[in-house]
Amino acid sequence: MEESKRKEVEKRGIFNEDGDIDLAKRKIIQGNTTNLNDFNNLKYTWTSDWYRQAMNNFWIPEEINLNQDIKDYRNLDEHEKRAFDRILSFLTYLDSIQTANLPNLQTYITANEINLCLSIQTYQESIHSQSYSYILDTICSPEERTRILYLWKEDEHLLKRNEFIGEQYNEFLKNDDEFRFMKALVANYILEGIYFYSGFSFFYNLGRNGKMPGTVQEIRYINRDENTHLWLFRSLINDLRKEREDLFTKEHKEYYRNMLKEGVEQEIAWGKYAIGDNIAGLSEKMIEDYIKYLGNLRAKGLGLEALYEGYTEIPDSMKWVDEYSDPNAVKTDFFEAKVTAYSKSSIIEDDL
Repeated sequence: MEESKRKEVEKRGIFNEDGDIDLAKRKIIQGNTTNLNDFNNLKYTWTSDWYRQAMNNFWIPEEINLNQDIKDYRNLDEHEKRAFDRILSFLTYLDSIQTANLPNLQTYITANEINLCLSIQTYQESIHSQSYSYILDTICSPEERTRILYLWKEDEHLLKRNEFIGEQYNEFLKNDDEFRFMKALVANYILEGIYFYSGFSFFYNLGRNGKMPGTVQEIRYINRDENTHLWLFRSLINDLRKEREDLFTKEHKEYYRNMLKEGVEQEIAWGKYAIGDNIAGLSEKMIEDYIKYLGNLRAKGLGLEALYEGYTEIPDSMKWVDEYSDPNAVKTDFFEAKVTAYSKSSIIEDDL
């Protein structure tokens, strides 16, 4: 691990007439790339399906009707309102920091097909931020909107949540060595695979209680995108593991596993703080069981040991979440009472 802390990750530059054309020489980092986008010669072949999937996921936030949400938001009880504001503030931060950080990671990645995927992800994160802004602009006053967006300035727990991932990204900005690059990748994986999910389940719970249908629909589209982002970073990390075994020694893997566990523990604590036991249809135990299950699933996705004994299946109490979040299912449009088939999403992998 000490060597990976010292070795700098080389930036890829822009124009390189002496870059390698031979696919066998292409690398995720420390490669010699021409920066030419060639869609017919891919070393990392999974990027082809990923790219087309992401392109098919296109959606526009303002196409979703929020008229019912305007009324519902005013009628949420104090616990629902508190949770709604805090969770939306946190989700806005997550997508905002992703929009800012992904281009920095691209500076160091020397596989053009992976950078093409990261460019689409950056665009989608911007769409997500637009979606949250659209929700707030519609359901509340400009003063309330600003307060919610910057809740971390007054909520110490929310500030701590924001800092954990942000510090990993900032650390790599200051010291661009290989180990910190890996930590930034794992932090991305944690964000995409763990940090959103208690928040998503809160909104889906509102939906099954007949509240905030427009917001729920926005979240479903965002969730679909996040599934592909998780797929992207899992594939990126696992391919890097094949190329650079020295970044995945026993010591390294234990460090990444501990990062995952810290992410899970933070998400559980956040869910208990933001949602608690006062909202119909959710409880602190349901949140904890669900996030521990996701933590084990994410660890397995990177070939790491389970974080918790048991928790190998989604808890029975949370299976309803899949009915909202499954991108391969046939859904019913809340507003026009017509069937909406996510047929273009059928290639999303089931074990995410």
